[in-house]
Amino acid sequence: MELPRFHLAVPVDDLDATRHFYGELIGCAQGRSSDRWIDWNLHGHQFVTHLAPARTEQVHNPVDGHDVPVPHFGLILTIPEFHKLADRFREAGTAFVIEPYLRFEGLPGEQWTMFLLDPAGNALEFKAFADDSQVFAV
Repeated sequence: MELPRFHLAVPVDDLDATRHFYGELIGCAQGRSSDRWIDWNLHGHQFVTHLAPARTEQVHNPVDGHDVPVPHFGLILTIPEFHKLADRFREAGTAFVIEPYLRFEGLPGEQWTMFLLDPAGNALEFKAFADDSQVFAV
């Protein structure tokens, strides 16, 4: 079954920094754009960054001894894709909010996860499961 694609729009405060981060660092193909927004192909999903310099305060929730930023969004990647992206972030000097680590090791839902902020402060989480059937495991 093919999964439906999502559409997500987030605020950013610098379109040039946004182009570098999402286009060059993450590798998203750029779609339509204007001087106020950019459409991105985020692994088949329509992701839009809108110029909106005013930001709201971010909230954090404690998870596994980490302060997880809320809201956040991201992708579920394969394990090789996850580690390749983590390496690209490290090589670019990207600061992690939560360094890449393995959660629930040996338990249902075992996953690699990492959190970081884009240049506008939007929180992203990238994760990877060895077994995709475990994405919704309890």
